[in-house]
Amino acid sequence: MKSQSTIFEPLSVLTARAIALRGPNIDTDQIIPARFLKKDRALGYGQYLFYDARFDEQGELKNHVLNQPDDKRPEILVVEENFGCGSSREGAVYALADYGVRAVIGTTFGDIFHNNCFKNGVLPIRLSAQDHARVMDALATQSTDGVSELTVDLESCEVRWANGQISFEVDAFWRECLLKGLDELSLTLSYQPQIDAFETQYHKSFPWLKTPI
Repeated sequence: MKSQSTIFEPLSVLTARAIALRGPNIDTDQIIPARFLKKDRALGYGQYLFYDARFDEQGELKNHVLNQPDDKRPEILVVEENFGCGSSREGAVYALADYGVRAVIGTTFGDIFHNNCFKNGVLPIRLSAQDHARVMDALATQSTDGVSELTVDLESCEVRWANGQISFEVDAFWRECLLKGLDELSLTLSYQPQIDAFETQYHKSFPWLKTPI
């Protein structure tokens, strides 16, 4: 359970169900169609994730890998190139996070989508084509009913499975945010005592710089 000081659940080592989501250039309108963006987010955007792929015109479930019982939902998606391209809508990441996704593994992502993931507690992992193929192969060979299991270790920056592992890189600032369950503003504010101490010492050294109120 996250504490009151965190924005989202801290992410350290995640061992969870994983699926391969096939198809290059999956854009944010596919992740969450624009017509759902006016819905109340407090009710959860996860129900609209890939809605047009998961449901027919009558709202009945299609045969889609993401249509899983709540206790079997994948927390890790392995996607193909240029995932999250298209519009800048942050609702796409809201939908992933509300569904329960904590990590998205691919080769390339839409730039704005990539940054929005970090701000909302989702780890986007960029891999080389070779390493990505290894993860895809691992899912295919270990899969039961289209779902397998991976470990995403943000502490050591590794993705592991039963008989293999690969390393990944992540920006140090965003890594700290995810490890602590904080967005960028909250992480900065968590250093308030150090900031105050610096300001006090700085103004003692350069008192003429402090403007009287």
